[in-house]
Amino acid sequence: MAEIHDGSCLCGAVKFRTRGPLRGVVYCHCSQCRKQTGHFLAATSSADRDLTIEENGSLGWYAASEDARRGFCRTCGSVLFWKRNDADSVSIMAGAFDRPSGLKGESHIFVADKGDYYEICDGLPQFQRSSPTIAVANK
Repeated sequence: MAEIHDGSCLCGAVKFRTRGPLRGVVYCHCSQCRKQTGHFLAATSSADRDLTIEENGSLGWYAASEDARRGFCRTCGSVLFWKRNDADSVSIMAGAFDRPSGLKGESHIFVADKGDYYEICDGLPQFQRSSPTIAVANK
């Protein structure tokens, strides 16, 4: 039986379900993620074919670069997705999943860009840009 995970934005206007395995949580400290979230971003990933989104016109997409876009709720402003334009998977914000999610931290990326007001002390692998297995937007 496939793993099923449900989630939504803060107001519930955008709901989603994944069927299948999720990647471990990657913490992104790049300047775009910091500015969008106010800190750093925590996301897992799902294959496009395993993601179902229910919404009533509230899902918006912002082209953050030529390579990727960011999905959010137009009603409450919740950050929900990050999608590389040429990818067959989508990053999903870990905090948008209902509990228990069963998710675990995997690594930190773009640590060279992290905020100067915090330290990373959890013992997870850290990468100056990205890990060899995580596709990111070109900067």
